[in-house]
Amino acid sequence: MTATDQTVASPPGTSAGDTSTGGTSAATPDPKRWLALGVLALAQLMVVLDASIVNIALPHAQADLHITDANRQWVITAYTLAFGGLLLLGGRVADYVGRKKVFLIGLVAFAAASALGGVAPNSGLLFVARALQGAAGALLAPAALSLITVTFTEARERAKAFGVYGAIAGGGSAIGLILGGVLTEYASWRWCLLVNVPIALAAFAAAIPVVRESRAEGKASYDVPGAVLVTLGLVSLVYGFTKAAEKGVGWTSPTTLSLIGGALVLLALFVLVEHRSKAPLLPLRVPVDRNRGGSYLANLLVGSGLFAMFLFLTFYFQTTLHYSALKAGLAFLPFSGGIILPAGVTSQLLPRFGPRRLMLTGLVMSTLGLLYLTQISVTTSWVSHVLPAELLMSLGMGLVFVPLASTALIGVSGHDAGVASALVNTTQQIGGSLGTALVGWPGGVSPPGSHGTVRDSLPSHGSSHPGSR
Repeated sequence: MTATDQTVASPPGTSAGDTSTGGTSAATPDPKRWLALGVLALAQLMVVLDASIVNIALPHAQADLHITDANRQWVITAYTLAFGGLLLLGGRVADYVGRKKVFLIGLVAFAAASALGGVAPNSGLLFVARALQGAAGALLAPAALSLITVTFTEARERAKAFGVYGAIAGGGSAIGLILGGVLTEYASWRWCLLVNVPIALAAFAAAIPVVRESRAEGKASYDVPGAVLVTLGLVSLVYGFTKAAEKGVGWTSPTTLSLIGGALVLLALFVLVEHRSKAPLLPLRVPVDRNRGGSYLANLLVGSGLFAMFLFLTFYFQTTLHYSALKAGLAFLPFSGGIILPAGVTSQLLPRFGPRRLMLTGLVMSTLGLLYLTQISVTTSWVSHVLPAELLMSLGMGLVFVPLASTALIGVSGHDAGVASALVNTTQQIGGSLGTALVGWPGGVSPPGSHGTVRDSLPSHGSSHPGSR
């Protein structure tokens, strides 16, 4: 095996630069670690679900709250801007304040924001609630992943833990579309937000006795200039991609170019500040490692492809095939199952074969699945074209997500676990924003049989939901 393949056998240390509390030392396996994994997985699933569950409910929310066509994007954009922009800061706060403490705070904040959005009487309050959800998710997601990283240090156990995480990361978005369809069809679009409240509270109650606290050693020192630069840079980048996808704007508009150009300048300044800082928000030793850096880049590209596929197929099902919200959600079911099942097998194969072979095989399979989706048309059926592509992609992603998450955090000291975990989420979020923009931009891909691009296929204000009864 090469050095890259062997990295899986070198788990991150928790004893150097990290402290744990809860009755056992950092080097002693936590006897409640598998229960803790279940709680962390539930919380992570909630965050991943929320990124997609609102998609199917969006036309109903737009009609109910009288949201204009120009403003409807903010139901999605408010969440992605706050989530993507604050992830790195949230990861570092978790390192210093305490990962369990930040995890619990994130759960309560996520539940409160979801409840606010679920009862919102107007569009403005809904947008605010979505932004608060994103901010809470930026605390919750890196804290959960870093807790997994410092809790499971034995190679085989760690592979199994990341198998669970990989299944959730890959299949959670599709599950969100299914759940969104069910709730929208039989209850109300509001339950796509309210459903988070009991999940978050259950996870909170379960986490208190089973999740062990851990934090970075030493006095907390926050890199304020770095935090400001990276937050503004990431927000500007995500918003630039979002503006590029808007009808009438595009990639060459002054607004888009200014936002993306400004983001690149801010992020370049951030790297310079981090290089000189004695207590950097993102220590450059984390992303410059060849294996970790490659994993972050792969995560960005995978996120781009997956988010684009979800958006495209959502509107293909509802505008071209005229599926109801429920049927459109169920059409993604094979994708969810296809990721969850092989993820468990991959966790067994990872210590034996290493990450490189599994990831390359999975990426080739996923690429072939995406290429097959380019053959769909008005006359093709779900069984003949969409189903085979979903199965091929999902099996491939099942091989990718487990080694990708593991390699992205390999060799990271406990001191940097939170911010390294945040970088995993950040790259996927930026990739997802880019993929959505590439599909939705005025020169982009359009669902067969529709007029214009994916963005043009969104129902107009006051129109009926495609496929609704």
